[in-house]
Amino acid sequence: MKRLAIRQIEDLLFGSKTVEQSTLDEIKHDERKGVQKLIERYNRKIQKEQDLKEDFYKMMVYEEDLKIKGIRYIAGIDEVGRGPLAGPVVSSAVILPTDFYLPGLTDSKKLPKDKRDEFYSIIIKEAIAFHVSIVPATVIDEVNIYQATKRSMLEAVNGLDIQPEHLLIDAMELKVLLPQTSLIKGDQKSVSIAASSVVAKVTRDRYMERLGEIHPHYGFEKHMGYGTKEHLEAIDKYGVIDEHRRSFAPIRESIATAK
Repeated sequence: MKRLAIRQIEDLLFGSKTVEQSTLDEIKHDERKGVQKLIERYNRKIQKEQDLKEDFYKMMVYEEDLKIKGIRYIAGIDEVGRGPLAGPVVSSAVILPTDFYLPGLTDSKKLPKDKRDEFYSIIIKEAIAFHVSIVPATVIDEVNIYQATKRSMLEAVNGLDIQPEHLLIDAMELKVLLPQTSLIKGDQKSVSIAASSVVAKVTRDRYMERLGEIHPHYGFEKHMGYGTKEHLEAIDKYGVIDEHRRSFAPIRESIATAK
């Protein structure tokens, strides 16, 4: 093979999905320092891809065990938004196809925004079925956050177009006539739960971003309703709006102080 320029080698190693082994062997024997640095980078890339692949299949353990038992429609369920002072709690239920593969998928909170958005698009496109439930602050105040979370999860399950045969749920048990497995930190242990975590978080984040446009003084698009210093200062200055959870202590105290 004709000796390539370093930029050409970089394009070859990182611009295509696969590199033929014979080509790779030739590049490895190129003694130029710039080429050797590219090889080191390429090896790190391959190792990272292998690690992500292994992590993905570790997170398929619960799904694979159920599939061995003949269970096909497995719904992962997760929620986001229990802790914020404003905005809804959002739950998602997702049934993935048996051949679903998305290395890097994990707890949505551990993913950068651009990766969450990318994974969200892939998940809703490839899912056999999914449904999202949004329970507003007014309901949270009526029934408390725990019951509102359960309600949103139940609505997500009941809204699926396909009846699931088994539920994998992140740290919650639901009163439904369906077999279920509750997993602590399930969004880090199950691909199905991780997928539902991504769908729920992207849905809620976009809701809060729109809320930030409607109420620009509060910075909802930055803190997503959590009790940051910026948010608390905005509440002191501009008061409480309907999206605030009046049953939560900081909001309740702010209302009492304002009277």
